[in-house]
Amino acid sequence: MNLNQVTIPSLDVSTSILFYKKLGLHLIVEALPHYARFECVKGDATFSIHLVDTLPENNGTSVYFETEILDEEVKRLIDEGIHFELLPTDQRWLWREARLKDPSGNQIILYFAGDNRKNPPWRIN
Repeated sequence: MNLNQVTIPSLDVSTSILFYKKLGLHLIVEALPHYARFECVKGDATFSIHLVDTLPENNGTSVYFETEILDEEVKRLIDEGIHFELLPTDQRWLWREARLKDPSGNQIILYFAGDNRKNPPWRIN
């Protein structure tokens, strides 16, 4: 089994499209006002957003996008006017992460984990 698609809620799909294009995703379906789908730059995964009237309460969804050039990407996005809640920070689980919210308030984490993503020192054999 392979995870190939994640869909998150959006209060305004048009605004979300602009945000995710800034992140570097490639728009492949634009069915306004209800839906949009993107291809990730690397790999074969797709990512989509769909229109909702209200967002889930509490923590909702967190979406992780990995990039080997995390610090450079964060600088580029800051230069484009994107606000980060957490600038690139080394975490105790051996990932380097930056956190931000999309226009609908979904938690987005840009990170780099390298081999530690699937093979941390505490991996179960």
